[in-house]
Amino acid sequence: MELPFQLPPLMQNGPYPIWTGHDFQIGNERTKVLHYSTNNAGWNDDLTSYHENAAGDNHFIDQASRRYTLNQLKKNLALTKPSILEIGCSSGYMLQKLNQLFPHATLIGADVVYKPLLELSKRLTIPLLRFDILQCPLPDNCIDAIILLNVLEHIEDDVATLKQIYRILKPNGVLILEVPAGPHLYDAHDRICMHFRRYKLSKLCQLITKQGFTVANRSHLGTFIYPAFFLAKLWNKRLLSKPDIEQRQLMEKKIRRTSQNKFLSALMQMELMLGKWIAYPFGIRCMVSCIKPS
Repeated sequence: MELPFQLPPLMQNGPYPIWTGHDFQIGNERTKVLHYSTNNAGWNDDLTSYHENAAGDNHFIDQASRRYTLNQLKKNLALTKPSILEIGCSSGYMLQKLNQLFPHATLIGADVVYKPLLELSKRLTIPLLRFDILQCPLPDNCIDAIILLNVLEHIEDDVATLKQIYRILKPNGVLILEVPAGPHLYDAHDRICMHFRRYKLSKLCQLITKQGFTVANRSHLGTFIYPAFFLAKLWNKRLLSKPDIEQRQLMEKKIRRTSQNKFLSALMQMELMLGKWIAYPFGIRCMVSCIKPS
């Protein structure tokens, strides 16, 4: 499988990387992960480990966000062989679902951290790129769909990020975006996770449309579990006086425990089912799908 666009050299006047279908060939060298640039200001390997240990692939809210993403792609992406890029792919749970749903698509994973990409290369044979989105190496108008789940809040300059995404999306391309909702809910967990902010859905949509996108769908995720989440956030704020390591241990334990809660999981499944017809006015995450006009 060839990439539908030419990747730039890793350094000026260097050889162009070639995706062989199994790895990248750069001159006489071969590599599973292509390194362009890094900026770990809002994420690092340690945070990846924290998230994996706390939630992994099993947390019901993350599973719900992936189902929302897949539904929106099926609805808005009419191509039979699209190119789909996930920025912030981490351990690749979303990419593995995409590989099942879009078997003929060109899937590409990207992140700023190396270790998860290397581990992912052992499970999925797809192009994996390491770069900072603010220094995105991809050419203009080259991708049919971009997925950005729980990434934008980790980047200080969210406007510049959206401009880069708009640049590399093809006309009529699809962007699926998820961010934490509710600025008033910012707490110790957000700080430990290196979130620069939480978003209000209306302001997020304004930010998106100012960059040229058309919003196709907007809603919240976690409406049915919001009361429990709100109480948990109040509990988290009590942790601010504790040492960081103790805060992290307590929250990791709580997230791991709630991820197995069958009642909350059933509520999320019901919410997703009704969400086919309802746009929820509040929740714990903002979900937006948008289109780059032709």
